Amino acid sequence: MLTQDGQANIGKVLSFLREWDRGDTKARGRMLNTFLSQNTGKTFYELELGFAQVASLFLARVTTWMRLTYMFGTFLGLQLKAVGVFLSASSHDQYLKEFVEDGGVLTLLEILDHSKSKEEDKTEALCLLLTVSKSGRKYKEFICDSNGVKAIAESLATSNTDDSQKTARALLESLSHGNPKYQNQIYKSLIGLMTCTSPKAQHMVLYTLHTVQSNMKTAHQSIVEPLLNMLRSLHLEVQDAALNLILLLKSYDVRPALLNALVVLLRPSKEEIQQHQDTRMAEESEITTVTVSLPVFVQQAAAAKTIRLLAENSQEVSQELLPLGVIQHLLFAVGNREHTDSQIQASLALQHFTCSYPTIGEHVKGFIGSTLFAALMHKAETLYMHVDETLAETLCTNNLNITEGLDGDQPEG
Repeated sequence: MLTQDGQANIGKVLSFLREWDRGDTKARGRMLNTFLSQNTGKTFYELELGFAQVASLFLARVTTWMRLTYMFGTFLGLQLKAVGVFLSASSHDQYLKEFVEDGGVLTLLEILDHSKSKEEDKTEALCLLLTVSKSGRKYKEFICDSNGVKAIAESLATSNTDDSQKTARALLESLSHGNPKYQNQIYKSLIGLMTCTSPKAQHMVLYTLHTVQSNMKTAHQSIVEPLLNMLRSLHLEVQDAALNLILLLKSYDVRPALLNALVVLLRPSKEEIQQHQDTRMAEESEITTVTVSLPVFVQQAAAAKTIRLLAENSQEVSQELLPLGVIQHLLFAVGNREHTDSQIQASLALQHFTCSYPTIGEHVKGFIGSTLFAALMHKAETLYMHVDETLAETLCTNNLNITEGLDGDQPEG
């Protein structure tokens, strides 16, 4: 039997709900502001106490109003924050179940897809979806069943704010954990996102891919090309993230394809160089005075650095690179006087191989001469200073083949 205070509280709540049902948009906005100021941070039991055990009735009203009006943006921010009060209420998941059953997740995904949604509203929608995802496997699967991966991935690729991108990244990572049914779909979506143009998004995608890949037993072949294209980035954080992912992938079945492609990148074709030069000339204005490195040369330098790190970290990988012609291609990169970093990174890699394999050292010494070889051994990062135009031409046209006779040449150290 209800006490007098209990009856009074029920009457107060029913009056509040009637006011909501009869109120116009302005009145509902005022009521949401009041709700947020009084209930933010409350637990399930505190909300139930305040709403006389029928708080779900208000959640249903807010969810329905949001579903009917989100495309107009009318008080959408307040609606999302109000829903957040319910979904973040600790100690119980009743509100979460009701929100999902009432189509709330679908509405959140539609907000992400809606072209006129404000960036801050998309961020709030992503935060709510993250709360749903963290609540268990069945909720992760429901988001994915609703084509959520595509909408979230597009948000990460196209968002204009750090908060949206970070939340989308966290959400994709959350969906990939403990969700075997959709792990591969999320993984392939992340691979596809590497083609996005935002450096911040690229960095986040690579970071998330590293996390997801480390939890998988195999790697998809489609990861190789877009990942290596990330080495063209002028943003060091993107390059570093791509390099770290490549280092991880050396333990996967895509290693042969990665190693072969990295060696090829050391020697871009004349057609590739010309294509990039034409593109740069078309993009540069007449008043531009700063010379920007060709992406293909940035990629060349990054490939040389990656090869060195791979070889230093694994003797097995080092030996696998030799039959691919890595020495010949590194010599070519050392001769690239148009990009100093390519020369430096290739020289450092070349130094590693010549120090590790005496036979290779002898071949390289015989090709470049004792003086230049001594400079390579003494301080590889300054070798480029000794490369004049004539020597560069010799290096760039070399057909040195020293993959033969290395079977008995064991690495030193």
